[in-house]
Amino acid sequence: KSANPQWREQFDFHYFSDRKDMLDIEVWRKDNKKHEELLGTCQVDITALPTKQTNCLELPLEKHSGSLLMLIAVAPCTGVSISDLCVCPLGDPSERQQISQRYCIKNSFRDIKDIGFLQVKVLKAVDLLAADFAGKSDPFCVLELGNDSLQTHTVYKNLNPEWNKVFTFPIKDIHDVLEVTVFDEDGDKPPDFLGKVAIPLLSV
Repeated sequence: KSANPQWREQFDFHYFSDRKDMLDIEVWRKDNKKHEELLGTCQVDITALPTKQTNCLELPLEKHSGSLLMLIAVAPCTGVSISDLCVCPLGDPSERQQISQRYCIKNSFRDIKDIGFLQVKVLKAVDLLAADFAGKSDPFCVLELGNDSLQTHTVYKNLNPEWNKVFTFPIKDIHDVLEVTVFDEDGDKPPDFLGKVAIPLLSV
């Protein structure tokens, strides 16, 4: 019930050089659980923004009245990575020793925000639900931790996909929950849900 909403939410997107350079934003209005209406869209050219500083942008909504006020900072990606199983970032013993030293008890208060990081090896899925008429699925896996989200590639026509990827997340809240969701890619349509598991960090 507001024409001037304030969200004050922060989201972290991991931007890699092989991705497109435009940030697409949509604003929606929801009357109830069933009815939604698009109130406008806008785009931000990431490559045009100065790096290592916070940019305050007022973005007019295209073909609609109103605007969005946003703070966007482009900074080097630290602690986040996607790699193959054979080049696992923690595979080097000397690197493991450096990390153990970095997070030892005597260094606990050196950087309060640097809690640690989580490394997840996504190996494979077994006996997935068949989402296609041919009795197959095109599965991919999405990992979410807080507002961070990373995903695997799609393995086509397979109910027992192997991804063999290693994901590394910085931990911002030890009470966060890692959510791992498997979807079936469905072309231009929204992906179909194939299953999900939630793992509290405190249980690791």
